[in-house]
Amino acid sequence: MLERLGQKFTDLFKKNMPDAFVFALILTLITAVVAMSWMKATPLEVLTSWYDGFYLLLEFGMQMVLLIVTGYSIALSSTIQKGIDKLSGFLKTPGQVYFFVVLVGFLLSMISWGWVIITAVLARHLALRVKGIHYPYLIACVYFSMISWVTGLSSSIPLLLNTPDNYLIEEGILTETIASENTLGSAMNFGMIATLLILGPLFMWLLAPKKKSDPLQLADMLETDQAESLSINEEAESARLPFKALSDFLNNSVVLQFTIGGMGAVFLGHYFMTKGFDLNLNIMIFVFIVLGLFLHRTPMRFTIAMRRASSNVSAIIFQFPFYAGIMGIMTYTGLGEHLGQVMAEAATLDTYPYFAFALGGIVNFAIPSAGGEFAVIGPSVIEAIQQLGQGLPPEALLEMTSRASMAIAYGEALTNCLQPFFLLLIIPVMAKGIKIQARDVMGYLVIPFLVFFLVQGILVGLLPL
Repeated sequence: MLERLGQKFTDLFKKNMPDAFVFALILTLITAVVAMSWMKATPLEVLTSWYDGFYLLLEFGMQMVLLIVTGYSIALSSTIQKGIDKLSGFLKTPGQVYFFVVLVGFLLSMISWGWVIITAVLARHLALRVKGIHYPYLIACVYFSMISWVTGLSSSIPLLLNTPDNYLIEEGILTETIASENTLGSAMNFGMIATLLILGPLFMWLLAPKKKSDPLQLADMLETDQAESLSINEEAESARLPFKALSDFLNNSVVLQFTIGGMGAVFLGHYFMTKGFDLNLNIMIFVFIVLGLFLHRTPMRFTIAMRRASSNVSAIIFQFPFYAGIMGIMTYTGLGEHLGQVMAEAATLDTYPYFAFALGGIVNFAIPSAGGEFAVIGPSVIEAIQQLGQGLPPEALLEMTSRASMAIAYGEALTNCLQPFFLLLIIPVMAKGIKIQARDVMGYLVIPFLVFFLVQGILVGLLPL
């Protein structure tokens, strides 16, 4: 029954869901109309807010491009390819691959949400080695596995709350930081992690398409003119001149590349020794670059790998500014803050976690960034919590604030199942050489979203903190 229901949602999305860029355009118009009707913003104010926000994600967008390219280039190395070959020997059936990819994806995303790139790379190469894998569904499994990131080490909201002199403290909304042990280290968060790790892979295994005919395998979807005819090593050798030349010596110098790679490794050692396991986007990209230098050994091989890895990142380059524009309308017209106030005011001491969870999910459609979203609605929610908890001891207020903040994070991450923004991070890796759109993938995520919306929605109020 699950499979048939999943197929119906998939067919519905294929017929009705537009391209991710069209989705962004429609969402822009909806946000603009709501801002004018609800916030009484003039058309010029909306347009100005849209423009002011248009470039807010330029740095973030470039980080995404480099994350994809550097992460994918590592997977193109012969060493990683051999490792994946060995791994595929233990995974014999499509069901095993779906289960394994979701489980590994959850664990990797808990380290850092950017590590979904590693999950995507692994899934793509397993799809080429294990027969019968339904490839659009496998992409959905990878995307679904990303929802665990808010429970882990790179979760933006709890890290912000634990940052000294953050904007909430500067604005007088909080008097002190909230330690990570009250958010990421809470019993509620560990309960949420256990739920994801146990229920997530099993559910996606049960939901997997079982039809043997037309399994939509990656090998069948690849376009012949997109296939790489030469390995990276072979292409590097073919670029040599027929006679000895200094340029070829430098292009293929292991010593030169390892020297630069060694410099990067020394810095990384110093960084982690002095700052701990702080995996921000910039340091992750640098780690991927250093690993790529060592794995590809020569400048020519590294260049070829980077070129191949960067051939499919156009969607991020031109779509991110439009999503940033939506964020600008939400932020500068006051729409996001007002939405937070309305929902927070409707909450009670018993219902505030559920309202926070739903609010995080709704606003995520317009601001698909946990940090950016919390900057807009977080102050309103925390102030409402303080009003609800008047007369309660400080420990109770701390618990309420921590629970509401994590509830926003859980809701924000889960609605990515219906919001194709971060699919832009996965598609360049998994759709290389094939024709596939968000509508081919998102339908498989409706049932997981509904089930986990119910499960997580209940848990945010019932699990002890």
